[in-house]
Amino acid sequence: MIGLFKAKEKQKEDAKNTKRGASVNKQSAGELRLHKDISELNLAKTCTTHFPNGKNDLMNFEVNIKPDEGYYIGGKFVFTFQVSPVYPHEAPKVKCKTKVYHPNIDLEGNVCLNILREDWKPVLNINTIIYGLFHLFTEPNHEDPLNHDAAAVLRDNPKLFEANVKKAMYGGRVGETTFPRCM
Repeated sequence: MIGLFKAKEKQKEDAKNTKRGASVNKQSAGELRLHKDISELNLAKTCTTHFPNGKNDLMNFEVNIKPDEGYYIGGKFVFTFQVSPVYPHEAPKVKCKTKVYHPNIDLEGNVCLNILREDWKPVLNINTIIYGLFHLFTEPNHEDPLNHDAAAVLRDNPKLFEANVKKAMYGGRVGETTFPRCM
């Protein structure tokens, strides 16, 4: 909340400077809401945020997830977030930068998470999305897949799925696809 007050104070000061002839970049409502969401993040110890363009570009950031349970335990998975100026009325665009063998993440990094699509509502926030992503690693869902091959293996042979996940995370091949090490 303090960060929001600082943003409002900065806007007031910027408005004064504009009257004096200084140029100003005004924050959009989406930037203000995102600033609030980020300042209120309450992440598990296995999730961290990173701002590769610095703190002045809150609209583009990364989230690192290191599952501490489930099939993906010990892996490190990086997601990029691109947030629109009309946020929260539009969900952020989220992609997985880490190539992963997962039923809900395809090999191009697209993520199948209902709150990023049809179930998005402006009351949801960045914290909710990160917990949703974390949940994909603790409870992969074969019923709503992007990677149909991985989903079929998870559904039909969970032991083989577990072996494939480990092989992929250690930088091996699963089928025709080679995965980079993410352990």
